[in-house]
Amino acid sequence: MSLYGMMRTGVSGMQGQSNRLGTVADNIANANTNGYKKSMTEFSTLVVSSGGTGTYSSGGVVSNVRAAISRQGVIQYTPSATDLAIYGDGFFVVQDTAGQPFLSRAGSFVPDDEGRLVNAAGFYLMGYSFENGTPTPVGNSFAGLEPIRVIQQALTAIPSTFGTFSANLPAGADIVAAGDLPSTNGAGSQFTNKTSIVTYDSLGGEVLLDIYFSKTAANEWEITVFNQADGTSQTGFPYGSAALATDTFTFDTSGKLAAGSPDSLQIQVPGGEILDLDLSNLSQLSAGYIPGDANVNGSAASAMKEVKIDGDGTVFAQYENGTLQELYRIPLANVRSPDELSIESGNVYSQSTTSGDVYLGFAGEGGFGAIRSGALEASNVDIGEELTAMIESQRSYTANSKVFQTGSELMDILVNLKR
Repeated sequence: MSLYGMMRTGVSGMQGQSNRLGTVADNIANANTNGYKKSMTEFSTLVVSSGGTGTYSSGGVVSNVRAAISRQGVIQYTPSATDLAIYGDGFFVVQDTAGQPFLSRAGSFVPDDEGRLVNAAGFYLMGYSFENGTPTPVGNSFAGLEPIRVIQQALTAIPSTFGTFSANLPAGADIVAAGDLPSTNGAGSQFTNKTSIVTYDSLGGEVLLDIYFSKTAANEWEITVFNQADGTSQTGFPYGSAALATDTFTFDTSGKLAAGSPDSLQIQVPGGEILDLDLSNLSQLSAGYIPGDANVNGSAASAMKEVKIDGDGTVFAQYENGTLQELYRIPLANVRSPDELSIESGNVYSQSTTSGDVYLGFAGEGGFGAIRSGALEASNVDIGEELTAMIESQRSYTANSKVFQTGSELMDILVNLKR
């Protein structure tokens, strides 16, 4: 082995350990950076051919830096609903001020002055809006994504469009004569049972609906709906306007709705929209009238109180009256080889030639992890490991410098032989 080769090998060793110390320094500096993934220096041998002379020729070492991007960090919980962590595989899709999309695990999002969720590095969280219906992910593109906004200045009213009602109708009830049914809207109208439900018009006003159940024959019931505001004081009948909806429902011998019977009513809410009232859970059994659950969507005029984010990435606005409205759904992105992603400033990543193409989906589906609201993923740096690596690198660097120093001294001896 030549003295030059020995010195060159010592230099490659010092350079490799210098790279390792650089990754250790970065890891320690970012030990408290949310979503940060540690970098590691790996070494491989560099062999120089001896040409078959029997003389050993030292080559040295080559260092390669890799990031442990796919390694999960510890989940730490916070009081903020807009702090987000991913438990499992996947990345948030974020966007810089120039509109360039990136991938990130840093989920410390807060609303800016325009209500856009932005993290500590200035990247905006992207999602699909519910304005055009239930969103679906674009598997191989960022098309359709927009910055998520969670501040709403104006009051919002949601008209009722769908509801459910269940009850048991008494099988032994007396039959109401055809001329006395509520659908005739006469002063002496008779009925078997009655229930009222609250709905909302287009301006958020409450509209009370009176629902009458009247037995017309064996296993047969008429259901009629009126606007309570049109009713006569004390008695209800006659109402000042016709019934909003009426239909005849039939039951089979098991007490369930018969196969040919309707199972819902289409009700035009005064001042609002058509309410589809699902009555498929009605029963007719030998018991009294037992009303069950009555649920109707819509809400009165109310301001947004706070934001809630579900585990599947759905962002809800919760209003002061307790109602929830879907705003966005947060997608997750991934590549086939996450550890090969290109690392960019701001704790974000971009696709590289060796990472594979970016594909999108929703949390909990297709191998993606779950989104946890009110939580942050800590860095996956272990300070103890880094300090150990720093000591090892320091000693290896010193040893390699001694090799170079020894080679330099031997070279001086060789140069001075002729003197």
